[in-house]
Amino acid sequence: MTDYSGTIDALGLREWCDGGVEAGGPMTMEQLLNATNGTATDDKGFLSTPFPSLDVLHNACGAIPRTRDMTAGIEDLFLAVKAPLKAVLDPITQPLSWALDGALAGILALPWMVTIPLIMLLVFYATRSLKTTFMVFGGLLVLSLIDHYTYAMQTLAIIMVCTVISVLFGIPIGIAMSRSDRLQRVSLPILDLLQTLPTFVYLIPLIFLFSVTEAKLYGIAIILYAIVPVIRLTDLGIRLVDKDVLEAVDSFGMSSRQRLMGVEIPLAMPNIMAGVNQTIMMSLAMVVIASLVSAPGLGTLVLRGINKLELGVGLVAGLGIVILAILLDRVTKTAMARVNRSMES
Repeated sequence: MTDYSGTIDALGLREWCDGGVEAGGPMTMEQLLNATNGTATDDKGFLSTPFPSLDVLHNACGAIPRTRDMTAGIEDLFLAVKAPLKAVLDPITQPLSWALDGALAGILALPWMVTIPLIMLLVFYATRSLKTTFMVFGGLLVLSLIDHYTYAMQTLAIIMVCTVISVLFGIPIGIAMSRSDRLQRVSLPILDLLQTLPTFVYLIPLIFLFSVTEAKLYGIAIILYAIVPVIRLTDLGIRLVDKDVLEAVDSFGMSSRQRLMGVEIPLAMPNIMAGVNQTIMMSLAMVVIASLVSAPGLGTLVLRGINKLELGVGLVAGLGIVILAILLDRVTKTAMARVNRSMES
């Protein structure tokens, strides 16, 4: 196979490469075989030339680091900053652990004959819809009949805490982005990264920073994954407010704060509520993945079904997650429709 030794020699880098053989680490199996046999790799022509990746270039020049050297360097860098980073993040994120632990303990401390009516009252207050309220009751009844009530309540508690925190931080960030084009340009790549990063990757650095027994480990992962929609749609909603309306508001001498609270946020509320809906759905999706790092709830049953090949356990838990997702989606959409009607009237 053609390598890049000739290119290295043509560039006059052979002396540098030979001086860096020791820094390159142990020889690869291919290099050992070539050294043992006393033969070089056959050149089969230009079309067989491999892509000049780090490993391929390292075979031709020992001073060039390999891919595993790069990954080891990243790991060493992370381990070097782990202690100071943990010292800063621990006190900041500790209230998240308290909130999650308190919500889990509180919702399980209440008996079902208190929790279910309380949930129904909250649903009716948010939606003013008897149909949606009784649909929630039916869903909770199904989950209770199959002995998934406790798991469902744990999942619901985690979702509510993470959604509330996501909204509390996401809406102000979205408002700030709508006020500054520069901030929007800086924030959009970060939001794109958070939205496209595979869910499992969120857990990798957090496992090294926090203990798996701490609730903030999965709480941070859920919030980072779920906060993106409410930020984006808050920014979009405020930017879509009719410019003629804003000019009329300015002509009345409203301050920037009065314009935001009295005009822009109310007109952007449908978009903001859509962002809240998507944040809830993404929290539910991530809380299942977070069961890998000790997050309680229905996700633990899905994980059990995978680990122990218990098909029925996994499928029934998955059905419970679907029921919970439908209930949350229907409640938020009904609440959105109510908000839209109140805006129009």
